[in-house]
Amino acid sequence: MINLADIRADFPILSRLVHGKPLVYLDNGATTQKPECVIDKIREIYCSVNANVHRGVHFLSQAATDEHEASRRTVQEFIGAASSNEIVFTRGTTEAINLIASSYCREFCKPGDEVIISAMEHHSNIVPWQLQATISGIKLRVLPISDEGELLLEELEKMISSRTKLIAITHVSNVLGTVTPIGKIIEIAHRYDVPVLVDAAQSVQHMAVDVQQIDCDFLVFSSHKIYGPTGIGVLYGKEKWLEKLPPYQGGGEMIASVSFEKTTFAALPFKFEAGTPDYVGSAALATALDYLSRIGLEKIARYEHDLLTYATEQLSTIDNLKIYGTASDKCSVISFLVEGIHHYDMGVLLDTMGIAVRTGHHCAEPLMRRLGVEGTVRASFAIYNTREEIDLLVNGIRRIVKMF
Repeated sequence: MINLADIRADFPILSRLVHGKPLVYLDNGATTQKPECVIDKIREIYCSVNANVHRGVHFLSQAATDEHEASRRTVQEFIGAASSNEIVFTRGTTEAINLIASSYCREFCKPGDEVIISAMEHHSNIVPWQLQATISGIKLRVLPISDEGELLLEELEKMISSRTKLIAITHVSNVLGTVTPIGKIIEIAHRYDVPVLVDAAQSVQHMAVDVQQIDCDFLVFSSHKIYGPTGIGVLYGKEKWLEKLPPYQGGGEMIASVSFEKTTFAALPFKFEAGTPDYVGSAALATALDYLSRIGLEKIARYEHDLLTYATEQLSTIDNLKIYGTASDKCSVISFLVEGIHHYDMGVLLDTMGIAVRTGHHCAEPLMRRLGVEGTVRASFAIYNTREEIDLLVNGIRRIVKMF
């Protein structure tokens, strides 16, 4: 069982007041709060081993380098990668997808080739491919979804052709909470020798993800959504793919040798890490992953599923409230609207009660058009949330409904 009192005590921000009310933080899909051990780790690095990594022979540089590379191994173990060479640190999910879009299309795509995404993608898994469409002439194809928010998987094989070069798909929808059948998607894609990139920004904090088990070719996620600091993220890539891809950016750290005539590049994973890395962020991210591992991903998944079930049941008792996303397999997100109340008004009024939710299109405008709405209210849950907080949300919505 999860010791909820101890977990909540680990997060200093949860004790603060907002508008004179105890904070009820239900915007975890945007970013999670940070446990004290992560905050302490940031301070520890700056206070004890702060120095540029990989470049110095002095003690602090060596100590910082050891910490940074130990963090890489922690990430490797957390997602089950075969080698730490397959772990590339980026600024987050968005940069990681842009890296693959740029390098992969430059090396493997020609005009008319196709990349398949889904109708429920975040803008970060749409726009980079659109940019590549203008640069390399690729075309985007969109796997449709049902009214319940589930992928129409039977359409996937019909879409794959000799022109298909990559499938880039979310693991969990940031709007609908739908858990996509990622193993089945990868199995189908590999049948046609098509690699798959998995956007795991909304999944790795909620469930155990083993990249070798699901056999994905690339996987990306952000630190700030998994209880770590902002400004750092992870790109996992099978070594056979990363070896083939050209660098995304050039400069210090990613080179083996430079002359005015020619540059040779460093070995993996450094080929993709131009400039001084965020070695403070990597250490804090590793601390966050260790924190989750101590609690146990399976325990977290069970607890959050209970929260989701309870929240769904309670919200469904409110008249004229519609939940968007009713897939049979969901994870920690509920998007909804109450008839006659704009999502922005709902969010602002809930905020006066100390309840933080997300409103708007959630960086998924094409999905909103598919749903026939401008935006929704989104409540997203984390390990520190409680049934009592869900009750406060439900009661708050009821009060607002009476106002209207």
